[in-house]
Amino acid sequence: MPSLLLLPGDGIGPEVMAATERVIDFFNRRGAGFELQHGLVGGSAVDKEGAPVSEETLAIGEAVDAILFGAVGGPQYDELSYEMRPEAGLLRLRKHFELFANIRPAICYPALADASSLKREVVEGLDIIILRELTGGVYFGEPKTIEDLGNGQKRAIDTQIYDTYEIDRIARAAFELARTRRQHVTSMEKRNVMKSGVLWREVVEDAHKDGNTDITLSHMLADAGAMQLVRDPKQFDVIVCDNLFGDMLSDIAAQLTGSLGMLPSASLGAVDERSGRRRALYEPVHGSAPDIAGKGIANPIAMIASFGMALQYSFGMVNEAKALDGAIAAALADGLRTADIAHGVTPVSTNEMTDAILGKLEKAL
Repeated sequence: MPSLLLLPGDGIGPEVMAATERVIDFFNRRGAGFELQHGLVGGSAVDKEGAPVSEETLAIGEAVDAILFGAVGGPQYDELSYEMRPEAGLLRLRKHFELFANIRPAICYPALADASSLKREVVEGLDIIILRELTGGVYFGEPKTIEDLGNGQKRAIDTQIYDTYEIDRIARAAFELARTRRQHVTSMEKRNVMKSGVLWREVVEDAHKDGNTDITLSHMLADAGAMQLVRDPKQFDVIVCDNLFGDMLSDIAAQLTGSLGMLPSASLGAVDERSGRRRALYEPVHGSAPDIAGKGIANPIAMIASFGMALQYSFGMVNEAKALDGAIAAALADGLRTADIAHGVTPVSTNEMTDAILGKLEKAL
């Protein structure tokens, strides 16, 4: 039986996860047989379990096929130590399960082409992927500290570290992904000022020459890439970059679609040679949005679409994934909008948007 661990987290996380559970129930009523387990992460885990993610939750994650993650964080946790902040729970999940490949699609649904801050012709039909290396780089490199130098001076240190194997595996994942799409990879780094960027380009080139020359490979400095994403985003297919640049560039790409509340992501590990199973965590790109938490107005689409990615990447349910994506597009085409994408029309609630998606899904399957 396929199994999922649901980690709603904080803020709007529980609300959008509840909406997604309704979608999972829909598939279960049609024989999918998903077994669900529930756990805590982030601030809710700190409050009840004394850590942003517990050993017990990690053990459950080891046993299931995939993890669905909502969002973490809130202003009430801002004064906690670095190790106890809600975000540390997500970082530990990524590191513990070696989820090195973060797939962040940026797709502009036809009905939302006017919701972007860019002109319709720039974003209409947009379909790109940011592939972000997720377990290395400056977010995990050591030393990471703030030193007291005396005389009122301090020094903050974050360390950017990449080994060859880390770059090689994300590069090969990019080529594999592009092979199922438009066969074009753009690698972005800052080789002009960073030694890690020099190594990044070298290893990506080597991986390209080793069995991947059927894929077109381009290189671009990450700052120039940010400019090109808002100038002509449709020139790209798959963009591969390190943890830091991937974090920033994927948020830029997300805004091209009109709202962070629209976009899912998948964080994947290597395939286990014995079980054939790939560790995976699926999460919306948006944050916990504490300012709207509990109001019933959060956009559930990114969380629901993250489950759609799980259908495709973890469970091989490609037709079901396509049907779910089509249901989301159809609901939007009918003019339904949550507050973040309303832009002058009367917004619907989280539940109303979920109702509409389920109604379209009912007709599709």
